[in-house]
Amino acid sequence: MSSHEEHVYARATGSRRSAARHPFWRVLHDPAYRTHLLRHLLRQPDPLETSDRILLERVIFRHYAAAADIQSVLFVGCDWYTRHYGRAYFPSKNYWTLDCDPRARKFGARRHLVAPLQALGAHLPAAYFDLIICNGVYGYGLVSREDCELAFAACHRGLRPGGHLILGWDDIAERRPVPLEDIQSLARLGKCPFEPLGTWRFRTDTPYRHTYDFYRLT
Repeated sequence: MSSHEEHVYARATGSRRSAARHPFWRVLHDPAYRTHLLRHLLRQPDPLETSDRILLERVIFRHYAAAADIQSVLFVGCDWYTRHYGRAYFPSKNYWTLDCDPRARKFGARRHLVAPLQALGAHLPAAYFDLIICNGVYGYGLVSREDCELAFAACHRGLRPGGHLILGWDDIAERRPVPLEDIQSLARLGKCPFEPLGTWRFRTDTPYRHTYDFYRLT
């Protein structure tokens, strides 16, 4: 990971805490922040330029966006770097977003749910989605066994037969609150090799070992 990528990832995760983070200071001294702010004001795409996000956008999103059988899509977890996902990659799809934090609404799609993933079934009917993308939620918002079981049970209910789940997670000790292989509701989904990568599980070459798992409801 380059020093630039480390900086970008730290900015996204809030792992740097210093006076240098004050917006006025950063406008004066941080060219990357000025670019981010300008893109935000102009409502232009502002991607998170880490290698795992580049893979997500340029390979994974594009593959599913081109698939004729993928029409209804749910993206779970919203932030400044996800705001452009709907219009950039899924403009012709029935694209939804979900986040439990009301403040994330401004980063979501027109069709947005303020709710935890566990409560998806309270808002939409069963078998509604062709694709659910849950990236950076397990190990962050989903940290208890009960919540993980309920969340992936909600994904199972929300997917139509043959529907796909993408699970993105950091394969480091502090971000593996419950072993994935022990989550029974996730085991109800079949592991499905993702054709462009040739595997059902792909670990990126990042210090936080961000990993993409691909599942399908059979």
